[in-house]
Amino acid sequence: MAIYDRSGHRARLTPAGERLLKDGRHLLDAARQLELRVSKQAQGWEDRLRIVVGDLVGFEQLLPSIADFDRLQSDTRLHFIRESFGGIWDALYDDRADLVIGAPNQPPPGDYFTRNIGDYDFVLVAAAGHPLAAEPEPVPPHVLRRYRAVAVGDTSRRLPARTGGLLEGQQVLTVHSSQAKLKAIVAGLGTGHLPRSHVRAHLDSGELVEKAEEESGSFPPMCFAWKQEQPGRAMQWFIQRLELAVEQGELYI
Repeated sequence: MAIYDRSGHRARLTPAGERLLKDGRHLLDAARQLELRVSKQAQGWEDRLRIVVGDLVGFEQLLPSIADFDRLQSDTRLHFIRESFGGIWDALYDDRADLVIGAPNQPPPGDYFTRNIGDYDFVLVAAAGHPLAAEPEPVPPHVLRRYRAVAVGDTSRRLPARTGGLLEGQQVLTVHSSQAKLKAIVAGLGTGHLPRSHVRAHLDSGELVEKAEEESGSFPPMCFAWKQEQPGRAMQWFIQRLELAVEQGELYI
């Protein structure tokens, strides 16, 4: 394979030579990046940090933390994943995540470290035109059972699936996210429990109606969690930054 064309007064790269030069530059850049990552890892920075964000946590709440982390130039790659209900803990239990944010503080068997974010403020809501909206309050379970509930599917793979706010024998419409659940309830396709912060605007506008229940369940606090006893520098940074975010009201339910 000819790399140089020497037919003229000056030698020039052939097309094959141009490709070789271009590929060589890419390889050199890749080698430099690899050298930098190895150097960062030697300083205690993880190559990658896998973070599960619970379905009820708005991702926009994490953007200030991500921006602050970028300024460290650690070269740790951040990988964010969405999970729901027990799937949040399942990801940590099954080593698919290093850190989870927005899990109910009811960990599965094992050694975990948790920090509370806050208490859930779930409210039962229905569309203004839904029959439940006209029921006398507080609504007893046998009346609530007549109406279909909208629920977010649990994304657990190994741990038993969890549910919340459902009654035995109640019809259920299962959807993929809390946003889909809200839209289904607003459309009058069922009723359900959602955090007050998620439905406040719809309550204020009159699209949704909050219903008091005769028997309301209790929910554990929401937390973030990890299970490494000696986390790397990126994990340590995020733990401290999330604690600050909770304290300053940046991270909430």
